[in-house]
Amino acid sequence: MSSATSVIEPVVFRWHRAEIVAIAPVTPHVTSVRLRCGLAAAYRAGQHVDVRLTAEDGYQAQRSYSIASAQDGSGTFELMIEGLPDGEVSGWFSQAAAVGDHVELRGPIGGSFSWDGPDGGPLLLGGGGSGVVPLLAMLRRRAQGWRQIPAALIYSVRTRAEAIALAELESLAAADPNVSLHLATTREAGGRRIDAALVGDALARLGPPGKVFLCGSNRFVAAASDLIMAAGVAPGLIRTERFGA
Repeated sequence: MSSATSVIEPVVFRWHRAEIVAIAPVTPHVTSVRLRCGLAAAYRAGQHVDVRLTAEDGYQAQRSYSIASAQDGSGTFELMIEGLPDGEVSGWFSQAAAVGDHVELRGPIGGSFSWDGPDGGPLLLGGGGSGVVPLLAMLRRRAQGWRQIPAALIYSVRTRAEAIALAELESLAAADPNVSLHLATTREAGGRRIDAALVGDALARLGPPGKVFLCGSNRFVAAASDLIMAAGVAPGLIRTERFGA
């Protein structure tokens, strides 16, 4: 008589069917996609999901995207997807996807790069380009009940027109004395890259951070980490997520 051992696949590794319920442009290159899926019932701000597309001939392509929304009980969550040249998945979302279409999702992923109100702060957040998306989710989560936790966002982007959710971020910083926004535009007249002065301004508003989250390209994260540590922040407080070159 033979026996077999049953293996239970962890939920995070299972693919789940998701339906697009809303889709809209955010910037000239970024699309907001809201999806209805069972995964919306259990995720933390800062986490990401894998998205898989399957063509009629069986060809599959997948890519990871950070979740932009905070849990709200709606059974949905939002991704903000940057269209990339020759991007198989991002190109489909920006050019062909429509409400009612279905994709597959796996996750949520990223336990160490995540935050919830009880984790505390103050929060020092740094995003480069589309790397602001998981940090936006953290700020949205904070706004749901933890406004007493100070937060400062350093955001580096090429131009204001390419800044994701800039109106929302500026409105939040104007209305909430515990939030400050430090924007660096790298390809506009009078713009700047992140530097010691910008980091110093953020820390002066925030005070000593309790949590630091940085997300963006390898170059951005390395530069931001060095500047923040040079300002006296302990390396052990810094959590990073990197993409691209």
